[in-house]
Amino acid sequence: MNYLGMDIGTSCCKAVVFDESGKQLYTAKREYDVIFSDDGKAELDSNEVINKCLEVIKECSNNVERNSIKGFGISSQGEAFTAIGRNGEYLCNAMVSSDMRSQTLMKECLSDIGEEKLYQITGHTAHPMFTLFKLFWFKKNKPDLWDKVSYFLCFEDLLQFRLGLKPIIPWSLAGRTMMFDVRRKEWNKEILDYLGITAEQLAQPQPSGYPVGRLNEKMTNLLGLSKDAFVVTGGHDQPCNALGAGVLKDNTAILATGTVECITPVSSKPIFSEVLRKNNLCTYNYAIKNLYTTVAFSTTGGNILKWYRDEFGQVEIFEANQTKADPYEYLLRNMDKKPSELLVLPYFTPSATPYFDTQTKGAILGLRLTTHKGSLLRALLEGVAFEMRLNLEILENSGYKIEELRLVGGGSKSSIWAQLKADVMNKNITTLNINDAGCLGTAVLACSFDTGESVQSLISKWVKPVSKVSPQSENVEWYTNRFEIYKKVYQSIRKISL
Repeated sequence: MNYLGMDIGTSCCKAVVFDESGKQLYTAKREYDVIFSDDGKAELDSNEVINKCLEVIKECSNNVERNSIKGFGISSQGEAFTAIGRNGEYLCNAMVSSDMRSQTLMKECLSDIGEEKLYQITGHTAHPMFTLFKLFWFKKNKPDLWDKVSYFLCFEDLLQFRLGLKPIIPWSLAGRTMMFDVRRKEWNKEILDYLGITAEQLAQPQPSGYPVGRLNEKMTNLLGLSKDAFVVTGGHDQPCNALGAGVLKDNTAILATGTVECITPVSSKPIFSEVLRKNNLCTYNYAIKNLYTTVAFSTTGGNILKWYRDEFGQVEIFEANQTKADPYEYLLRNMDKKPSELLVLPYFTPSATPYFDTQTKGAILGLRLTTHKGSLLRALLEGVAFEMRLNLEILENSGYKIEELRLVGGGSKSSIWAQLKADVMNKNITTLNINDAGCLGTAVLACSFDTGESVQSLISKWVKPVSKVSPQSENVEWYTNRFEIYKKVYQSIRKISL
């Protein structure tokens, strides 16, 4: 039998089919656009997203042996919610992580509940990205809709709902709402009471790999799945990515490059500390029972390469298309080979950890008339890598000892980009025999439920290291010196940010 892993991201959804040995059989993907406005809105059309999720599942089933997909798990972006009406209708678009409209209401929430109390319950520090504050904004600004809500669902449980199942939310995804007690593993009644909602309006929390249910015959026929196809819980995308990359021990972390750049380690115990709290580094549940994680991330990640491609890469796109090459790889091959003289503060979107700064904007320092595109592109990618090195430094000063970074995501396909990351961050980076770690992680959860084989055993069979990228000594000294300058740039730019 085959197993499918599903990932619902901010810019696209993807499904990947694996056989029982972990061999990747087929991948399907659909893109969608975030709806932005000048008032801080960032939304996804929930109906479009879920319809495209069904499309990729159906495409996968049509391209492997018919009715061979026995079960699947779902990983999802965090924070975004959709309000569901009494008749199952979608009452709103999903407010995604980068929606900042709730920032004006945060102080009121924090004053009423208490910032330290929120951290001790939820393991997270306040930021307008979290569902708690988005719901508070929704209640204040959409009172006519608020009174009609039957469910508030994140994207994983929203897809379950569309599949005809009673929605169940995995602990790691529930943790990203900032309404979940990560130690007691339950919705926090005090926070829900403050918002004026009940636990019955939210999906039921359960660990990753928990059986949500079996699909009815109409749905399995529609999607081309096995007649007794089941769904298990997956989780927040970053822990699922880490699981799918084989991050199972304390000295290993995933370095994921997608829209967002993210480091996700694992810990055998929840770590709550003032250093982590001050630097907005959370503690919440991992995709395996009794393990915990944190997320160090920059919301400017691979999207900065996409921005560069769209704004400055027309010639390279044309030339890549002529040779049927990947435009991204073409751009990276033509990037400067040596460190850039430029220095970039990569806040092209609101910053994430450690500052959670929604106001300070990005900056490119050191421009001259002699600056060329290849140097600019390298500096942009160096800036993101410096930001992740900053996060690593904080993590390692707080009890996480990370010796190996396992690289996944779009950035893992480029050896040039991997080498840049290793040099800037001064860490060994392991590339793997997989690309879609989040989908693999959720497929493993489904396979484990079905076969009874442990997740750890399956991971050891499905995930294999391919190569190790070590820092180049001639670049490490340069980047270490530049990193000390980089750490001073933020404070300077913050004071003059427009």
